[in-house]
Amino acid sequence: MQKTPHQILKQYWDYDNFRPLQEEIVDSVLQGNDTLALLPTGGGKSICFQVPALCNAGICLVVSPLIALMKDQVHNLKKRNINAVAVFSGMSYRELDLVLDNCVYGNTKFLYLSPERLQVDWVQERIAKMKVNLIAVDEAHCVSQWGYDFRPPYLKIAEIRKFHPKVPVLALTASATTEVQVDIMQKLAFKKENIFRKSFARANLNYMVFKEENKEKRAQNILQKVQGTSIIYVRNRRRTEQIASHFKSLGITSDFYHAGLKSIDRNKKQEAWISGKTRLIVATNAFGMGIDKPDVRTVIHFDIPDNLEAYYQEAGRAGRDEQKAYAVLLYNNRDINELANRPELNFPPIEKVQQVYNALFNFLSLPIGSGKDQTFSFDLLQFCKNYNFVPIHVSVVLNLLQLEGYISLSDQFYMASRIMIKIDGTALYNFQMLNKAMDEFIKTLLRSYEGLFDSYAPINENEIAQRCKISIDQVATKLNYLHKNGAIDYLPNTDDPQLTLLEERLPLDNISFSNEVYKFRKERYIKRIQAMANYTSSTSHCRNMLLLHYFEEKNLSRCGTCDFCLLQKQIGLNEAEFDKAGKKILAILQDEPKPLEHIHIQLSIMNIQKLVKLLNWLEESGIIKLQQGLYKAIH
Repeated sequence: MQKTPHQILKQYWDYDNFRPLQEEIVDSVLQGNDTLALLPTGGGKSICFQVPALCNAGICLVVSPLIALMKDQVHNLKKRNINAVAVFSGMSYRELDLVLDNCVYGNTKFLYLSPERLQVDWVQERIAKMKVNLIAVDEAHCVSQWGYDFRPPYLKIAEIRKFHPKVPVLALTASATTEVQVDIMQKLAFKKENIFRKSFARANLNYMVFKEENKEKRAQNILQKVQGTSIIYVRNRRRTEQIASHFKSLGITSDFYHAGLKSIDRNKKQEAWISGKTRLIVATNAFGMGIDKPDVRTVIHFDIPDNLEAYYQEAGRAGRDEQKAYAVLLYNNRDINELANRPELNFPPIEKVQQVYNALFNFLSLPIGSGKDQTFSFDLLQFCKNYNFVPIHVSVVLNLLQLEGYISLSDQFYMASRIMIKIDGTALYNFQMLNKAMDEFIKTLLRSYEGLFDSYAPINENEIAQRCKISIDQVATKLNYLHKNGAIDYLPNTDDPQLTLLEERLPLDNISFSNEVYKFRKERYIKRIQAMANYTSSTSHCRNMLLLHYFEEKNLSRCGTCDFCLLQKQIGLNEAEFDKAGKKILAILQDEPKPLEHIHIQLSIMNIQKLVKLLNWLEESGIIKLQQGLYKAIH
């Protein structure tokens, strides 16, 4: 008998009720409707496709660009005894072949795969044979050229619909403007428009922006006033360690995190923070995606993100438990100038792109006409060292090559060693008889890991060494011996980013971007930069309203809890009065500096206490300056 969504929710997650809008999205999918779901960060997007997929027979295809997130979701599903697998770069052909066969003929319930893998012909051939009940597209804004993270492989997703024309598509994203929403539905070939959108408003999240030279001191004050777990975001890896060390010296349990760390170290740091052993994590934006920690009280940005979509998602990692939390952005004039310079950095001349492209294929030792669909472990720092490149410049070019569909570069992640026995039981027994020195070692493998004849099993060389009472090097030697002699397939662990070539190596003259496309992308990027700068430096609007206006929500009202709204409350002015008073003060100071008394005479309707608070705020915001008792407008 088919179970209801509520029964599935209770059985696997032990939840009695859905979160707001989840049930409506689940019902829409179960009715066979193509559905676009917009849920803020922490809104529970995964439940929206996992529950309906479990209600029906068949497999759910989940398309996601984030390998770490795929692995986390597969791990969490397996903990609930739900059969899930992920296909991503770094897996061998034999491993992929076996996983996809199990999806066709076995009882796999969820197949996670990247949009790049979805383009491969033989992968599509297997998908055509699967009994698919749902196609879920995560981070769906990537499908739209109007979106902030457009990825060409996402445009190919709709092609698999021809194999399963009656199967609904569920597209999920945490942030999308109206034009992006329309584009998503068109690019994914929705049969009709169908949007479920939860308001981007977060009533419990207080947005604060402060102009601050001494960011560490301001953050220290915030952490003293607001107890609980916190994240500080910075753009530079080296600064994560420096800032974490500073706060540790103040007695705050702190650690740092960035994508350049080994996976085992990243996992330890993440777990310590999730469990509460570490109060503060200082990280690049590589941290936080997919982490289910509801009780983060503060998210503090020391650097300005590229766009409001990214800021909204990162800030939204605070207060998922619906309790009061704070999203704080600290900036100074240097940050605003650096933000304005990012477009030139992120859109280098085509000659620079061609130079890095040429060096990349030389680094991989691939001639023209070769390399398509091959995956390599890629050491960015070694590449830069070999060719005397600046890492940040190379990262920008690799991102452009990814946007153009030439390559796919995964985040650094840890893939454990895997083994599978390639011969049947009789042949293995004969092998053991002929190789007595390997007999006990093989028996230990069989006792330690189940299903070695049927699928690849993750192994731990250290554990095997302890059980066999030999060294790790001896374990590796024995595994390699078995591999070379055809008894097993042994895939050693890797901790490197994976570079997949989506096209063969082309002559340099063929590596070019359409001027129109290049100009379009740069213009969109500049537009987002400007929106981010306006949010940061605004001195006359509620922060929450600025964010919601950007996401085109209607009927906006002041939040009453951001830095601007709190100041208005203190001064006792409404928004129009506040704006008018600020403009009049600037007009008074336009020609020359003035003392407080002169300004007060000109603004006779405002009492001196309110005026002082307003002047102090204008000074903190970098709009005016107080020198030797005189207020001066900063132009």
